[in-house]
Amino acid sequence: MRRLFGSVRARAALGATAVVAVALVAAGLAVLLVLRANLIDQADLQAEVAAQNVASQMAVDRSYADVDWPEGRPVQVVNEDGRVVAVSEDLEAIEGAGSSEVRVRGGGAGEDDDSGDGEVSADEPRMSSGSATVDGERADYRFAAVEVRTARGEDVTVYAGAPLAAERSAVGTVRESMLIGLPALLAVVGGVTWLVTRRALRPVEGIRREMAAITASEDLSRRVPEPDARDEVARLAVTTNETLAALEASVERQRRFVADASHELRSPIASLRTQLEVGAAHPELLDVEGAVRDTVRLQGLAADLLLLARLDAGERPGQGRVDLGALVREEVSQRNDPLPVTVVGSGSFEVSGSRGQLARVLGNLLDNAQRHARSSVAVSVRRERGAVVLGVADDGAGVPVEERERIFERFVRLDDARTRDDGGAGLGLAIARDVAMRHGGSLSVSEGEGGGALFTLRLPAG
Repeated sequence: MRRLFGSVRARAALGATAVVAVALVAAGLAVLLVLRANLIDQADLQAEVAAQNVASQMAVDRSYADVDWPEGRPVQVVNEDGRVVAVSEDLEAIEGAGSSEVRVRGGGAGEDDDSGDGEVSADEPRMSSGSATVDGERADYRFAAVEVRTARGEDVTVYAGAPLAAERSAVGTVRESMLIGLPALLAVVGGVTWLVTRRALRPVEGIRREMAAITASEDLSRRVPEPDARDEVARLAVTTNETLAALEASVERQRRFVADASHELRSPIASLRTQLEVGAAHPELLDVEGAVRDTVRLQGLAADLLLLARLDAGERPGQGRVDLGALVREEVSQRNDPLPVTVVGSGSFEVSGSRGQLARVLGNLLDNAQRHARSSVAVSVRRERGAVVLGVADDGAGVPVEERERIFERFVRLDDARTRDDGGAGLGLAIARDVAMRHGGSLSVSEGEGGGALFTLRLPAG
């Protein structure tokens, strides 16, 4: 039961049914109130007409005995003292009129008077509700009270009733119809909503089944079905497929990364092991410098892999102030490069970020330039349109146009043999670009003025 009512279809059907039920109940109550008010108004009009008719007869010198009483209607005439002076035929009991008496006392009906014409009051008749028994049948009535001065000068009030049976019958019929029709209509609304929601959510169920199959098979090359309709479900399917494609690409990059890292680690580890095994067997043949070189290379590779792992995990750089000009001068002065490095640009060039990561970017760019330069390397710092631009140029062979984006991929080396001998693993430029992007900047390569490669790091000015 909980699973059934926990579904979207069930909640949608119940919600739609509840809304329609509230609306129908409110509309039904309004209809009943309006219908009852209209029917009561009609009864009031009938009672008023009957009372005015009787009052008019009394005003033209007609005796109570000669009054033409409305057939089957309760009529009571009461004087100023509250005494009943006339009643209609067959009236047996009355409540809600001028008096509960139905008998004439003290000279009522049948007295003649030739004193002239009377007068019917022009005031609006008073309306009231009550009941009466006429010819043995008791019913509810609306009474109209009309004041009149008879021909003999007596002020009396005529109470005439109109039955409410039509109002009771009509309201009851409408109420019963609503009580019968409302559940049937709500059942139809709930059923239609259930079917429509089920049809609308059918593609979602297809997406869910396919995602479950992908999870079970771990095959990220599969895609969920995309409906032909251009609705929210179709957009969900498209977004899901885009997410699967991005996940597949990410997993593939991770696999290549692991494979390449394993390959890169295997080489220095194997070399170091071989040297240590030879040294253990023949101490005089131990190449200490080679072992140290392989250890340093292994240490650098492990540091690069650790930094890439932190960047892939979404590590955010610090938000400190870094003077890029001072950082360049400090890093260049501390290096022991085989080729001279020229620094162009003086002053303060502040950016926001991590000093350690930016120093790593500069070191990687300088290492790359030293490996490919023929005679010199130049570093420049300048401010340009709200950004600080760092350029590292060499006078080497440069980077072919078709390879200028590929070199920023991990473990990519255009000259594999030479970079491996120099200790490069193809991670320096990939790390540099990742760090630049994490700092809200960019790193690109172009052709320098001397024909070599010019790497341009652009960062937002602090």
